[in-house]
Amino acid sequence: MTTLRDRNNTALLVIDVQNDVVAGAHNRDGVIANIASLVEKARVENVPVVWVQHTSEELLEGSDGWQYVAELARQESEPLIHKRFGDSFENTDLEAVLAERKVGSLIITGAQTDACILSTLYGAIVRGYDATLDSDAHTTEDLSQWGAPPPDKVIDHTNLFWGNHAAPGRRAGTVSTSSVDFG
Repeated sequence: MTTLRDRNNTALLVIDVQNDVVAGAHNRDGVIANIASLVEKARVENVPVVWVQHTSEELLEGSDGWQYVAELARQESEPLIHKRFGDSFENTDLEAVLAERKVGSLIITGAQTDACILSTLYGAIVRGYDATLDSDAHTTEDLSQWGAPPPDKVIDHTNLFWGNHAAPGRRAGTVSTSSVDFG
């Protein structure tokens, strides 16, 4: 139901599943396994898989911590978006990559739930995309020492909130990995 004209395709967005980003993440292995199964399903169904990779002063381009985790391997034909801001659309070519593939609907996975995932969900919705969060394929680290809830509660709250989010002419929502339908 996207508000983008002639953009009927869906893409899988895999955000920042980089070594240092997910090193201490909640349910790291389970989330990565879910993302891997979605990537495989998308490839089998010829659904675009778009990878996003963050760079910052703490996450230096080319460093081992900046690399994607070994469990997830991008194919050369799959776009890689380099970003420096939380929203994967901000100051990147993500919009052009999606437009070229006639994508108007996104399934969003990755890390960190309360930063880049949430920013990208909002970024997608305000740009006219349908944005679905895979409820068991995103994660975050424990930031409770700085006043945040424990990571499992951050994830639960994000799923609850995004599952009930709405915008005119656009769909938001959540779906479990086992229920993802790229059609």
